[in-house]
Amino acid sequence: MPASPRTATPPRWLKPLNKVLMAVNRLGGMKDLNILVVDGRKSGKPRRTPLTVVEFEGDRYLLEGFPGADWARNVRAAHGLVSMASGKRVRDVLLVELSAADSVPVLRAWPELAGSDGPELMRDNGVVADVTPDAFTELAGVCSVFRIDARV
Repeated sequence: MPASPRTATPPRWLKPLNKVLMAVNRLGGMKDLNILVVDGRKSGKPRRTPLTVVEFEGDRYLLEGFPGADWARNVRAAHGLVSMASGKRVRDVLLVELSAADSVPVLRAWPELAGSDGPELMRDNGVVADVTPDAFTELAGVCSVFRIDARV
């Protein structure tokens, strides 16, 4: 029986792969890799997570790929005040969590805008039934969408 989106968990190899991606990024091998930097809600130490950023209707967004993802919980604890790194550029930003209703248009567009790897990973691990706009729309209220705003 496939997992429901609320109980789907990331594969065990994802965290080690993320560490490899960040190491390659530090060596200059992945200029387009976006890395979220946020203090851990318990440790207070900076936590780095590579994430897919999509542009939709003039704004940039992140999707919590697995319900209850640590990075999303850390963002909430930090009241959205985080840093985003891409290449050697680091910017302080504010992540604004969208309501379930407001996230629907972004979720519908996600499979097309995010490339194949992230959406397929979510499908393969039971977060969504398929890589389609309708399947991703069902994530509203399950996996949060965050808009990336410049800090004021």
